[in-house]
Amino acid sequence: MTHPIKLYRTPKSGHCHRVELMLAFLDLPYATIDLDMASGEHKSPEFLKISPFGLVPAIDDGGYTLADSNAILVYLVQTYAKGTHWMPQAPKDAAEVQRWLTVAADNIYAGPCAARLVKVFGTGHDHAAAVAKAHDLFRIIEAHLADRDWLATDAITIADVAGYSYIAHAPEGGVDLAPYPNIRAWLKRIEAQPNFVAMATSPIPELA
Repeated sequence: MTHPIKLYRTPKSGHCHRVELMLAFLDLPYATIDLDMASGEHKSPEFLKISPFGLVPAIDDGGYTLADSNAILVYLVQTYAKGTHWMPQAPKDAAEVQRWLTVAADNIYAGPCAARLVKVFGTGHDHAAAVAKAHDLFRIIEAHLADRDWLATDAITIADVAGYSYIAHAPEGGVDLAPYPNIRAWLKRIEAQPNFVAMATSPIPELA
């Protein structure tokens, strides 16, 4: 690969971070392009050609553009690491990965992601409901990880990458991870992977 992949992002977005994490884990050259979301740069005509819904993250890989974080994870692995543990091909394993990608897009978004959006970005989500959903989810994941190291298979996959960012940063949204030792151990296993890159952090807000 002779060109860096362009990653359009906002630095404190977990959706963007999961893509950057995957790029780093695969040791792919990439360049980050930070959009000024407050000024509406993500809705500019130029960016809408890359991401028609005006959402980050988006990538430009040598002229091929793609938005949606989970779709980008699939693309990167299928293009640059096909046949590896990151995205297994066996039907049952592939189905387990897909199941956790759906959890990332649904339960994680509605729970720890939404709670963090309120505290870090001041959005109008129902914070109490988001925290409750986060704990409901974390109790399920905590039990799931009681006798296994990874979410989908016996090796790290894109399912773990998709789940990591918002769970790791749940405390920024007022969701305590202390009751979940299995989850905290899982986070440490991801952070111990070669080339791990951390997401930009925000001070944990004081809770009302």
